[in-house]
Amino acid sequence: MPETPSPVTIETYRFEDDGLVPNNDRLPLVVYRGALGEAPDRAGRCEAMFARNGWGGSWRNGIYALHHYHSTAHEVLGIAAGSARVRLGGESGRAIELCAGDVVVIPAGVAHKREAASDDLLVIGAYPVGQDPDMCRAGAEARERALAKVRAVPLPAADPVTGGHAPLLECWDASVRN
Repeated sequence: MPETPSPVTIETYRFEDDGLVPNNDRLPLVVYRGALGEAPDRAGRCEAMFARNGWGGSWRNGIYALHHYHSTAHEVLGIAAGSARVRLGGESGRAIELCAGDVVVIPAGVAHKREAASDDLLVIGAYPVGQDPDMCRAGAEARERALAKVRAVPLPAADPVTGGHAPLLECWDASVRN
C-alpha cells in the first residue's frame, strides 16, 4: 500500500448541522498538511495521485467565495499553489488556512467557502469514482432536501492521498460505527 508522503500532519474537524447547511455529523473533514510535498509540477502530481487512488472528475480552479456544499459526493481539494483561508461548516463554522501542498477531504454536506486567497491560488479538486457532485447553497429549504442525500453517499473505496484504507477510511469507519 502506498504511504502518505512525509512529513504529513493529519487534522480532523467536525461540523454539526447549523440549520442552513447539513454538514456531516458522522464524518469528520480531514486535512493532510504537506501531503503534496515540493514537487515541481505539484498540480500534475496531485491530479495523477487522485486518479491513481480512485478519485476522478478532477478540475483545476480555486474555491468559490460563497457557502456551498455537495449533497451527492465527497470532495478532495489539493492546494497545488498559493494559499487560502477557507470557512468550513457554514457561517458559524471554522476558518482554516490551507497552503500549497495541503490536501483536504470534505465529506458530503459540509459547507466550504473561500474567505481570502493569494493571487496564485491553484486548487485541484476531485470526487470518488462513481460520485457525481451537485451544487447546494446554504439555506433552510436546500438543507432539508439534502439531508437524506448526504446520509446516502457511500464511503470512497480508497484514501485519495495514500490509495489505501488509512488514514481517511480508518477515521471515517470509526466515526460511522460510533
